[in-house]
Amino acid sequence: MHQMQLTGLKLFYKNGYYNTSIDEIIKELSLSKGAFYYHFRSKEDFFIQIIENLLVKKVYSALIEPIEAHENTVDLIINCFDNALETAVHNEMDFGFVLSNFINEFNGKNDLIMKHLNEIIQIWEVTMIAAIQRGKFNGYIDRHVDTEGVALFLISAFIGVRTLMVETTPQAKKYRFMSQLRQYLKSIEAK
Repeated sequence: MHQMQLTGLKLFYKNGYYNTSIDEIIKELSLSKGAFYYHFRSKEDFFIQIIENLLVKKVYSALIEPIEAHENTVDLIINCFDNALETAVHNEMDFGFVLSNFINEFNGKNDLIMKHLNEIIQIWEVTMIAAIQRGKFNGYIDRHVDTEGVALFLISAFIGVRTLMVETTPQAKKYRFMSQLRQYLKSIEAK
């Protein structure tokens, strides 16, 4: 099941959900239609299972778990973003930030799938807010900082740079982004 979902995620990531047919999925999975429909009610059901079983774990391990520790919040965020962006630098099949790609594709088209995708963003945002609050409490971040505003800014900046890293000079874009991120985070540190 995991391998089927992994193959499906790669197809959807590369081609987009709406540009990937059931026949392409079945061919790529080496399944009959009957076998596919035995496991999944529909293409939508297959995609939702991919979200729940792969995408949530991918985003959690790369962008949520690394900032849940109790060390210096600024360092945690820098290391988290640096590591997450480094995987994109070395990904020859990089089509952008998978979560953002799917949000853009489904926005206004499929409320059920959007609900699942938005839940991932909400969890990321809540975790980022908690990390910044913890940083304020522990004296790493200035107590006057707008916690929710900073979380929104950081998430938006990450999604934006991941989009811009596609195709041309991803290493240079990562370097410039990380330099500016460090300066920004330094500006909100407790004095």
